[in-house]
Amino acid sequence: MHLLAATPGTVSNGDEAIDLDQSPGEIVFLTVADSELACFAQAAALLGEDAPSIRLANLLQLKHPYSVDLYVEKVIAHARFVCVVLLGGKSYWPYGVDEIARVAREKGIAFAAIADGREPDPSLDAAATLPKAISERLRDYLRQGGVANAVSFLRHAARLIGADVGVPDDPVPIADAGFYLAGMKRPTLDDVRTGWRAGQPVALLCFYRALMIAGTLDAVEALVAALKGRGLNVVAVHVRALREPFAIDWLHGLIGAIRPDIILNATSFAASSPGDRRTPAVLEAADCPILQTVFAGVEQANWADSPRGLGPRDLAMNVALPEIDGRLFTRAVAFKAAERFDARTQCGIVAPRVSPDRVAFVADLAANWAALRRTPASDRRVALILANYPNRDGRLGNGVGLDTPASAAAILSTLGEAGYHVGDAPVDGAGLMAILLGGVTNARASLDRLPEIRLPIGDYRLRFDALPAAVREAVMARWGVPVDDPFVRDGAFHLPAHRFGHIVVAVQPARGYNIDPKTSYHDPALIPPHAYLAFHFWLNHDFGAQAVIHVGKHGNLEWLPGKALALSDSCFPEICAGPVPQLYPFIVNDPGEGTQAKRRIGAAIIDHLTPPLTRAESYGPLKALEALVDEYYLAAGMDPRRIQHLKAEILDLARSQGLDADAGAVGDGDDALAALDNYLCELKEMQIRDGLHIFTRSPTGRLRTDLLIALSRTPRGYDDAGQASLLRAMADDLDLGFDPLDCRMGDGWTGPRPAVLAAVSDAPWRSHGDTIERLELLAVALVEGATAPGPASQTVMRSLLGDLASRVDRCGPAEKAALLAGLDGRFLLPGPSGAPTRGRPDVLPTGRNFYSVDTRSVPTATAWELGRRSAQLMVDDYLQREGEYPRAMALSAWGTANMRTGGDDIAQALALMGVRPRWDWTSGRVIGFEVMKIAELNRPRVDVTFRVSGFFRDAFPEQIDLLDSAARAVMALDEPDEDNPAAARHRRETAQLIDAGHDAKAAALRAGFRVFGSKPGAYGAGLQAMIDEKIWHDRADLANVYLDWGGYAYGAGVEGDAARDLFATRLAQADAVVQNQDNREHDLLDSDDYYQFEGGVASAVEHLSGKRPRAYHNDHSRPERPVVRTLEDEIGRVVRARVTNPKWIAGVMRHGYKGAFEIAASVDYLFAFAATTHAVRDHHFDAVHAAFIEDEAVRAFLAEANPAALRETAARLAEALERGMWKPRSNSAGLLLAQLAGG
Repeated sequence: MHLLAATPGTVSNGDEAIDLDQSPGEIVFLTVADSELACFAQAAALLGEDAPSIRLANLLQLKHPYSVDLYVEKVIAHARFVCVVLLGGKSYWPYGVDEIARVAREKGIAFAAIADGREPDPSLDAAATLPKAISERLRDYLRQGGVANAVSFLRHAARLIGADVGVPDDPVPIADAGFYLAGMKRPTLDDVRTGWRAGQPVALLCFYRALMIAGTLDAVEALVAALKGRGLNVVAVHVRALREPFAIDWLHGLIGAIRPDIILNATSFAASSPGDRRTPAVLEAADCPILQTVFAGVEQANWADSPRGLGPRDLAMNVALPEIDGRLFTRAVAFKAAERFDARTQCGIVAPRVSPDRVAFVADLAANWAALRRTPASDRRVALILANYPNRDGRLGNGVGLDTPASAAAILSTLGEAGYHVGDAPVDGAGLMAILLGGVTNARASLDRLPEIRLPIGDYRLRFDALPAAVREAVMARWGVPVDDPFVRDGAFHLPAHRFGHIVVAVQPARGYNIDPKTSYHDPALIPPHAYLAFHFWLNHDFGAQAVIHVGKHGNLEWLPGKALALSDSCFPEICAGPVPQLYPFIVNDPGEGTQAKRRIGAAIIDHLTPPLTRAESYGPLKALEALVDEYYLAAGMDPRRIQHLKAEILDLARSQGLDADAGAVGDGDDALAALDNYLCELKEMQIRDGLHIFTRSPTGRLRTDLLIALSRTPRGYDDAGQASLLRAMADDLDLGFDPLDCRMGDGWTGPRPAVLAAVSDAPWRSHGDTIERLELLAVALVEGATAPGPASQTVMRSLLGDLASRVDRCGPAEKAALLAGLDGRFLLPGPSGAPTRGRPDVLPTGRNFYSVDTRSVPTATAWELGRRSAQLMVDDYLQREGEYPRAMALSAWGTANMRTGGDDIAQALALMGVRPRWDWTSGRVIGFEVMKIAELNRPRVDVTFRVSGFFRDAFPEQIDLLDSAARAVMALDEPDEDNPAAARHRRETAQLIDAGHDAKAAALRAGFRVFGSKPGAYGAGLQAMIDEKIWHDRADLANVYLDWGGYAYGAGVEGDAARDLFATRLAQADAVVQNQDNREHDLLDSDDYYQFEGGVASAVEHLSGKRPRAYHNDHSRPERPVVRTLEDEIGRVVRARVTNPKWIAGVMRHGYKGAFEIAASVDYLFAFAATTHAVRDHHFDAVHAAFIEDEAVRAFLAEANPAALRETAARLAEALERGMWKPRSNSAGLLLAQLAGG
C-alpha cells in the first residue's frame, strides 16, 4: 500500500521567538514552576563558588520552536547535565524535549526528563538518557521540594558529571499538607484558632505548598488579612496537590473539625474524576461553595491591557479544569512579577504580586456567600431576574426551552415552602405576568405606569460617583447626565422591579440599544445606560440582595463589555453584579453560554432539562397529500386508470401549498412524486419540541414517554448493548434488514411485515418511512408496558425503563433541591453538559452546576471524523449543484456548539482546507496538525474564512491559533492555483500590499488572516437591534452592520485588530456559507443567533459579490451520519414540521404567556431570515399567517394569554408585506394584520 506523506505543522500563537541570552552552564534545569526556580536559585547559592555552573530557565519562555533551537544551540549543547520537568508530560513541550534528547544523545549529555505529577510519563522516560533508577531518585527530590532537596538534587547532578560538591542527602520529606500561620513554623489547629471570634463564619484558604517552601506568600497573607477584615475566621492550609492521598486524608479530618462556611482554593486543575461514577474532590466534603481564586501566570500589566484577561494556560489550569470540580471562578488576585535577577544562574526569579482591589473583591464575595449560608431562610433577601429581549412587552421572560413565568412562580412557591418570606407572591405564571406587565418594563409605554420601585437621582449619584473615573467618563460620554435617561421621571429612576416580602422579581433592564438605536447599532461594545446601572445599584445596595437568581438562558449581564476572564473593577459585569452570589437555572444543552455566566459573573449554574420532545407527525394539507400519495401508489398496482388523475391532484395540492418547491419536486414526472413522498416521510419523523420545561418539574405521561423515546432513538454509547438505538434494536429483532436511522424514507418497502408492526397501525405500509413510523409506535407501546419483540430490544428497554427513565424522573426534584442548596450556601454538585438526544444521557439528571469540555482536546478525534465526512459531503454537493469545486467558503462557528460537540466546526474547517489535527494519544490533547497531500484529498483545497462568536474567541484561543496556523501552512504550499486557491490569493494579495507600501512580513501577515470575530470585549453579530428597532432600509444595511461587528482579525498573535476591509475581501470571494446544527433539541427559528450569523454572512456575501452564495445548514445531530442541507431546505422543513404544526402549537398553548412569546419569536426569526436571505418564500409566510392569524382559536389564545405578542406578530407580518418580502395568498391579509397590529 502506498502511503501519502503529510506535512507536519505546529500551532503558533504569534509569539516572537526570544533569546534568553544565557551563557553555557554545566548543569541546566528547566521547569514551568517559578517557585521551583526560586528554590533552585537559593540552592545554587548554597553550593558555593566551586560548584559546576548552573543555568535555570522557565521553559514557558521557550514555546516558540526557534527559541528552542537557539537555547539548544547556545546552552544545552554545551551542558553536561540537563533536566526538564514538565507538568502534564511531554505533550506540553514535545519539540523541546525531542531536540534536547537528540543533542543529549549526540554529545553524551546526561538528560533527565521528569513528569511533575503522581503518574510517570513513558514518553519522557524514553527521551531521557539516564537510567530510570537515577531519574526516579531525582524525581523524588523534586516531589518533596524545598531548598534542602534542591541542594541534594544539584549535588547528585554534579556527581553524574564527575564533580563533587558534597554528598547528596536522601530526599527530606515535607508534608503534603499542613497549616500556614504567618510567623510560626509548624502551627497546629489550636494555634490557628487563636484569636478567632466566636460564632463567626469560617473560611478555609487552600494554596500550593510550593509557595510556602519558596517563601512567596504575599498573596496568601493578603487574602488571609482581607478575609479576617470582613469578620471571617480563617484557616490557611498548604497542599502539594489536592489529589495527593495524604492531603486528601488530612483535609477530610480538618473539614470535619472546622466545618467551613466558604472555601477559597488557589490550586490549579481538577481534583475529582468526572463521569457517572464520579470520584468527588476532597473539598466537597465541606458542603459549601468553593471559590476558585487565581494566582495568574501573567504579569499585571499584560492582564490590564488584555481584553482576554488571562491566557490559554491559565484558562485551562485555573478556570476550565477547576470547573469540573464545581468550583466557582472569581478573580485573579495576584500576578507574576519579577522579584530579582539571579546572576549565578542567569535566571529571573518571579513571585506572585498582589492586586489589592482584586483581593478585596474576592474577600467580599467570600464573606457574602458565608453570610448567605448563616442567614436564616426567613431573613434572606433574594432577587429573581427575568430577561427581556427584544425589549417589548410580548417578550418578557426570555428563557430558552423554559416556561419562564411558570418557572419563576414555581421558584417562588418553593421558597415559600422552605420558609422564605415571600409575602403575597403570585402562585402561577399568569398571575406573575399580570403584575410585571402592570408596572414598569423596558417598553417606553410602560413609563406611564405607576412604578413600585424608585431610585432617587441623588442616591444614584452617590453610587455612580464611586465608580472608577474612566467608567464614569465613558458612561457620561455615551449617555449624558443621569437625569436625561428616559427612565427617569420626577427626579427618580423608575425600576422594573416588584417586592414580595424579602423577594424581588424584576425584569432585567435593556442594554441600551432600544434608547438610541440609530446611533447605537454600530457599536458592538455598547456600554449600559444609567437606568441599567441604577437598577443594579438599587438591587445590590438599597434592597440588599444576598443572592440573585437569573431565571433561564440567558440575560445580558454576563455579556456586558469587559474582559473575557478575570475581570477588573472597570468591567461592567463586575460593576453591575458586584460581589453577590449568583444562581443561574440554565438549559443543560448550552454549555457555552452558561460557561460565560460562570466565568464573567461567577454564577453557580443549576442546569435544567430540555423541553419535552416528540415526533412531528402529519397534519392538515400534509396529511391530505400523504393520503393522496398512498392512494396513487396503491392505484399503480390495482387501478392504473386513476394514476394520471391522482398525479395531477397531488401536484396541484403540493403547488398550492408550496410543497413542491420545498421538496425539490421538479416537473410532472415520477421523480417529482418520489421527491414529495420522501419529503413528507422526513417531515413526519422530524423531532420537535412539545411545550416547554418548567423548572423543578419532570415531564409526565405522554410527554415523558415521547422524551424517553427521543433519548433512546440514537445510540447512547457503545459500552454495552443497553446503550444501543431502540429503533435499531427492534429492527434487528424483527429481522427487517435495514437501518432505520440511515435510509431513504420514501423508498418502497419490500422487507418483512411482522405482525407486531402490522398491529400498531392500520395505515398503508408501502415505504421505509411507513416502517419507521411503525417502529416509533411500537416504541411507545414498549414504554407503556408492552413486551419487547426480541433480546436486543429487551436489553435496550431494561436500560431505558431503568437507568434512563430514572434520570429523567429525577430532573425536576434535583433542580428544586439544587436551588435550595445554592441559596443555603451549600455545594452544588458539578456535572457534564451537552445535548441529551445526541447520545448524552450522562448529562441527566439535571440540577447540577454543569461544566464544559477540556479545550486542550478540541477538536476531538470523534469530532474530526464527523467534520471530515461533513466537509466531503458538502464539497460533493456543491460540485453536483454547481458543476465545479468550491474555491472559498465562509463558516460560522459558535463556542457553545463546539463545546457540545468537541469541535465539529473546527474539524470541518480543517478538513475543507485539507489539514488533519495531530493528537497526543496518551492525553488526547491536540499537539499540532498535518497538511494532507492533494492526492490524498482527491480534490482541491477550500479557502475557509472562519467567523467566530465572541464566546468562541474567549473560550477557544488555542483553536483560533490552530486554525490560523493551519491556514497559513496551506497558503505557504507550492501547489497549482486550481488546487490551492488560498495560496494563490495569499500570493496575489501579499504582492498587492507590498506594492501599496507594506513591508513583506506585514503584508504576508495581513493577507493570511482567515479568522474573524467581534471586537475584543464585545459579542454578537449586530443584526438584532437593526431588525428589532426597524432601522434598516435594505439588505445592504444589514450586510454592512454584519461587517462592522465581525470585521476584527484574530490569530498569529493578533487579538482583534480592526480589519473590516479584509473581512469584506474574504467574504466577497466566498462561494458558499456554512452553518452547522449539532442537535434537534432546537432549530434555526427559535434563536436570533442563527439569523444574525447565518443570515448576516449570506447578506454580506451577496452585497459584496453581487451574487447569492450557496447557503448550507448542515445537520450534525447524529454524529455517525452528518446530513448536508441547504438553508432553503431547512427553513421549509422547520416551518412545516414545527412552526405551523398544530402539535407544536398545542404544546406551547399549554404555557400561556410564554407559549405566545414562542410563537411571536418564531415569526420574528422567520422574518429576519427573509430580510437577510432568499430562503423564505411566500408560502412560508402564508403558512404562518394561516396558523396564527387566520386560525381563530390560535388568534384568540394569543389575544388572551399575551395580547402584546399578538400585536407584535401581526406587526411583523405586516412589515414583511410592506417591505415587499411577502406577497400573501389572502387578499384580506393586510387589512386584518393592520387591525391586529394597531391593538
